[in-house]
Amino acid sequence: MDKNQKKDLFSRAYVKAVAAQLGFRSSIPDVDDDSVDLILQGRGFSSGIRNPQIEVQLKCTSRNNENEKHLKFVLPIKNYNDLRGDGLLCPRYLFVLVVPDDVQEWMLHETTHTTIMHCCYWVSLMDCPDVSNTTNITIEIPRENLLTSDSLLSLMESASIRGAA
Repeated sequence: MDKNQKKDLFSRAYVKAVAAQLGFRSSIPDVDDDSVDLILQGRGFSSGIRNPQIEVQLKCTSRNNENEKHLKFVLPIKNYNDLRGDGLLCPRYLFVLVVPDDVQEWMLHETTHTTIMHCCYWVSLMDCPDVSNTTNITIEIPRENLLTSDSLLSLMESASIRGAA
């Protein structure tokens, strides 16, 4: 398996682990022709949509530029256009997992715990404008948009409220 395939599997496992901690269901679309790699579904929310869902485009990179306020990620223009704009059934997000360049350093195993290296970040492109680029666009993801169980719960709560009339 090449490194990009490993990144794909690792990013999916990472997000599914965070979702599992919250009790969210996850599913993988049969076909990824709409820039959706993973669908996350909540259950039992009390306002708006009772069982909200979000759709996620997953990316994984070893380019970190960690000393900057934003994670800069080059996204294909097709993904950019699929993730932005109104008219989507549910919110869509770009999740970018940052890993070390060496695959052996992605996870550190100890006798009492396992550490996953480094972090995953999220961004909504919903309000982003149409652009004239035809190949790719550099997305800047704020470092405070760290994907954690708390931030994922907040994204799902927003999806629930979005459906409130």
